[in-house]
Amino acid sequence: MQKSRVSVAYENHKKGYNCAQAVACAYSELLGMDEKTAFRAAEGFGLGIVGTNQTCGAVCGMIMLAGLKNSDGNLSKPQTKLDTFALGRSMEEKFTEKNTTVMCNKLRGTDGITDRIRSCRGCIIDCAQITEDILFPSEFEPYSGPMD
Repeated sequence: MQKSRVSVAYENHKKGYNCAQAVACAYSELLGMDEKTAFRAAEGFGLGIVGTNQTCGAVCGMIMLAGLKNSDGNLSKPQTKLDTFALGRSMEEKFTEKNTTVMCNKLRGTDGITDRIRSCRGCIIDCAQITEDILFPSEFEPYSGPMD
C-alpha cells in the first residue's frame, strides 16, 4: 500500500497550480501521463473552467483522471466512452454528496468566505480522496492531513 497523494494535490495548489492541475498532476504519472503534460492539459480547467466559475476545476481534474484510467485509447473505434462517462459520473456524484454541488461559484460563495460551501483546497482534498477511493481502491493508505 502506498502513501496517500492527497497531500501532494494539496501542496500542488499551494505552489500555484490551479485546482484541476493540483488534482490531475498528483496522479497523472500513475495513469501514463507525465506531470508536465497533465499540468498543460489541465490549465484551462481552473476556477470553474477558464475562470467562468462553472464546474469546479478540482472536479474537472478528477474526471480527467477517470478518462486516463478507463479509456481504451482506441482512436479508430473507441469502445470505452460510455463506461468512462459512468465512472466519471460516479465520482462527480460522490463529490456532490459531500458538497451539494459541483459549481465553483456556489462552492466558493460570493466573497469566498461568508457563504462559502467549501474552499478550493477543500475541494482538491475531496477530489483527491475520491480519486484514490474509486480509481485506486485499496492502493493508498488513508489520508490524515488537513481537511480545509
